[in-house]
Amino acid sequence: MSSRSSRIRSRDRDAILQSLKAGVVPRRGLQHIQVGRSEEVKALMRDVDRIKDGGSAVRFIIGEYGSGKTFLLQLVRSAALEKGLVTMHADLAPDRRLHSSQGQARTLYAELARNLATRSKPEGGAMKSVIERFVGSARQQANQQDADTQEIIDDRLDNLTEMVGGFAFAQVVSAYWEGYRDGDEQKKANAIRWLRGEYTTKTDARKDLGTRQYIDDDSVYDYLKLFALFVKQAGYDGLVVAMDEMVNLYQITHGTARKNNYEQVLRIVNDCLQGTVEHLGFLFGGTPEFLTDSRRGLYSYEALRSRLQENTFADEEYRDLTGPVIRLASLSPEELYVLLQNLRHVHAGGDEEEYLVPDDALEAFMEHCADQIGEQYFKTPRQTVKKFVQFLSILDQNPELDWREVIGDVDVEPEKDEQLEPVEDDSGEQDSGEGDEELTSFEL
Repeated sequence: MSSRSSRIRSRDRDAILQSLKAGVVPRRGLQHIQVGRSEEVKALMRDVDRIKDGGSAVRFIIGEYGSGKTFLLQLVRSAALEKGLVTMHADLAPDRRLHSSQGQARTLYAELARNLATRSKPEGGAMKSVIERFVGSARQQANQQDADTQEIIDDRLDNLTEMVGGFAFAQVVSAYWEGYRDGDEQKKANAIRWLRGEYTTKTDARKDLGTRQYIDDDSVYDYLKLFALFVKQAGYDGLVVAMDEMVNLYQITHGTARKNNYEQVLRIVNDCLQGTVEHLGFLFGGTPEFLTDSRRGLYSYEALRSRLQENTFADEEYRDLTGPVIRLASLSPEELYVLLQNLRHVHAGGDEEEYLVPDDALEAFMEHCADQIGEQYFKTPRQTVKKFVQFLSILDQNPELDWREVIGDVDVEPEKDEQLEPVEDDSGEQDSGEGDEELTSFEL
């Protein structure tokens, strides 16, 4: 998907180049550099449409370290925003997990909520906007029907109160409306804090908002399901939750703690595949080891392995993208060449007259990468992209240099996934003492 037809805004250009130079995925302007992955993108767009129509979806984006998982997750998030959905995203980490007893799950929810995004606030921080849209819509309906706004709010939230945590959720949204109506900014701020998962005690929640419940480790997934229905009531079309760096669950050394996290994954998979949740989708990004390792990966949990195993008739030539797992195929050398063309175009701000290097330089750069790290330069292209942007930056700041003199100094290294090393578990959960082998025979 080349974007060489128009000028590129300076804001997008700078965001793309600064991110890629640092080896991270840009938050904006992805359409200018996207190449390949067309079938994967189509499959994921069908998921977004299904969520928009009231359905559910779950996908595991599996690829080697540096292969473009995060880029694809970000691309789908951006597309979901454009289609009128709300998104949440977070990277898992030792202090951010799906299950824990020491606050790590609540911390994950708080990060997801902090990154809540809408089309008008794609960078995140949209919690207040979503709540105000809900309240504003309820007020408008009340005015049209000559009714009380609180009655309209209660009616809209009625179906939520039947769900786990729904009554407390409705109480907090009503508290926001009361603060809005009475000009009580503190009450509004407290409601936002609660919805962001920032309360940690029943006492504080009751004192500030009149509810003894708060979003804790045990209720994170329940509140994500509630939030999906709530954003629909607020006028959006659904919720997409993206979680990257799922390899952090693979890293957990304690078998019991890891099993409990995989049980949460299984719960999500079951609900989404069986269609028992509405307007909600999950995207998980992880490495092949996280998925298929029979001792510590998802496949160590028999119930997950049976649901996530791929079509045995599929191969590199005949792919099946209807299952929960999408494995990222390597970019072809031709696709990588187009990617370098796009990067050159972005660096020039969309002006072909400002290109710093000719096509010969792109070919020479690819040959140089192949000489240094072999085929990995297009299997895990992050290092190649990072070095190419740095290469252009040097030429831009030193116009007297000839690209032929510089290209030999480009040092491209193979990607290394440091996260494959186990980390000690500090969740406070007690291991059963059976070790890693306990998961190989565990079934739900």
